[in-house]
Amino acid sequence: MAETAAKESFIEARSVSFRAGGRDLVREASLELAPGTTTILIGPNGAGKSTLLKLITGEAKPSGGEVRIEGQALAAIPAWRLACQRAVMAQHARLVFPFSVYEVASLGVDGIGRAMTRLRRDALVGESLAAAGVLDLAGRAYQTLSGGEQQRVQFARVLCQIEAGRSVVSRQALFLDEPIASLDLCHQLALLDMARAVASRGVAVLIVLHDLNLAVTYADHLVVMDQGRIITQGAPAKTLDDALLRQVFKVDLSLSRAPVPGLPFLLPQQHRVSPAA
Repeated sequence: MAETAAKESFIEARSVSFRAGGRDLVREASLELAPGTTTILIGPNGAGKSTLLKLITGEAKPSGGEVRIEGQALAAIPAWRLACQRAVMAQHARLVFPFSVYEVASLGVDGIGRAMTRLRRDALVGESLAAAGVLDLAGRAYQTLSGGEQQRVQFARVLCQIEAGRSVVSRQALFLDEPIASLDLCHQLALLDMARAVASRGVAVLIVLHDLNLAVTYADHLVVMDQGRIITQGAPAKTLDDALLRQVFKVDLSLSRAPVPGLPFLLPQQHRVSPAA
């Protein structure tokens, strides 16, 4: 696995902070995203993970610090170009219009793939739906799907956007906020495998996850947040330890290590609740 620092950064967050409701949700967080690298952001609930992702994507404006894409201030990048440079799968995607699954996925091409022929556009949407495992749902109304099915359709949408933007810009980023929260194990692994495949094509990928074992398995670069701050970051094998589990996640558990490739993993079975007296 490659270290982010070993590659030239594409997106850089420099000491970004965000304050709302009298609270500091993100505090002086610095992070670099490099092409071809999968960065995974972990931490307890309320640590500031989703807020940091919103700051980096431009959905929220930092109260301090700055975000740059290829050296250019994020705020100065035109919306159309930003749509080509990065695709975002939000944690909660709400649609009030009666779109079909096909129409939701094709939103990733709208405004970006206008130069595409209708045939190529249709092919791209079909390929993305197939990659997300929802091609058989293409004619269904999006609102009738389960939460997990809707997540997979949203994943197809960002796959469309990345592929459509590839004809306009040379470097891109994919942002996934809790993309597997409603998925069964099979589809969790399939989605994360596909995210890694996207990274292998030179895209910088940032994923927010809660599952520590999956985070360690799929990350090139692991970032740990707590109380709005980045506590530590680096290669998964060097980042997680027992002390961090106690400090950040408030659990008194011990990490084990797989013989190959030596990555840490957690067995929750260690935890035992003492019977009531």
